[in-house]
Amino acid sequence: MANRTDPLAKNIRGTNPQNLVEKIVRTKIYQHTFWKEQCFGLTAETLVDKAMELDHVGGTFGGNRKPTPFLCLILKMLQIQPEKDIVVEFIKNDDYKYVRILGAFYLRLTGSDIDVYRYLEPLYNDYRKVRQKLSDGRFSLTHVDEVIEELLTKDYSCDIAMPRLKKRWTLEQNALLEPRKSVLEDDFEEEEEKEENEAIADASEDEKDHHRKSPERERDRDRDRRRDSHRHRDRDYDRDYDMDRDYDRDYERERGRGRDRDRERDRDRDHYRDRDRERERGRDRERDRRDRARRRSRSRSRDHKRHETDDVRDHREEPKKKKEKKMKEDGTDHPDPEIAEANRLRASLGLKPLRP
Repeated sequence: MANRTDPLAKNIRGTNPQNLVEKIVRTKIYQHTFWKEQCFGLTAETLVDKAMELDHVGGTFGGNRKPTPFLCLILKMLQIQPEKDIVVEFIKNDDYKYVRILGAFYLRLTGSDIDVYRYLEPLYNDYRKVRQKLSDGRFSLTHVDEVIEELLTKDYSCDIAMPRLKKRWTLEQNALLEPRKSVLEDDFEEEEEKEENEAIADASEDEKDHHRKSPERERDRDRDRRRDSHRHRDRDYDRDYDMDRDYDRDYERERGRGRDRDRERDRDRDHYRDRDRERERGRDRERDRRDRARRRSRSRSRDHKRHETDDVRDHREEPKKKKEKKMKEDGTDHPDPEIAEANRLRASLGLKPLRP
């Protein structure tokens, strides 16, 4: 019940106001002690007292991402949805800077583009220092105008995704918003007027000095100036001529050295090229010699295997021939079947075969 949105609250940007805070951050806030103890039962009136007790801004921090009290109060405002007049009073509060930032943050989440520019841009003139808690738990020093700049230009602030905001010039073109006027514009205009007055005063002084000068003295000065300029021109011409001559001599010397270096480089290149060719020919000859030796070895092994096969075949055929010869001597292969049968019987008894 304590985490539910007020039934009378309206949807913002087509969703529950608390959904503007991401679910994992929302869960961290629900589990935090500050939310359970300090934010329970707060209303739009009592929320001001808690906002006045804030001493820093920030999102989540630490290894388990604990939420800051500032973030807890933002979610509480989304839950109870205070009226627009109360939020505007938060923003216009000059005594408590953290209350002002709290109202500006809530309006950036829930307000329209026109209201955001209308109520937040005047806060650019607030240069008071504020404490900001970083993600590692340390504090850093910032200013109210820097926080407002982050709300208007960044996509994320205090670990909450900011809704999309239209560009200011688009609203100005549609006549929905007046062009912004800087508070420094009057100072700029005064500075420009002061510079113009000084320029006019300097011009009048120069004109008076010009009228005071004598024509004869001016002619003498012009003549001396022309004489000095001719003298300096002749001296500069001589110096430039000497420099050009030295430059040409150095250039020719360096050019000759460059030709010698090119010749030596060409000789070295030819020498290395010939050496590489000789090495390549030597490698080709060695490769051919190895191929010939490998072919001879293969042919020898092939002939040796052929001879061994013939010897084995002859060795196997000799017992067969002997056996056939023995069979022929026994008379068992006689053309007459009766004599062949009798010879087999006599051979089994160890007797000599019959002779035809």
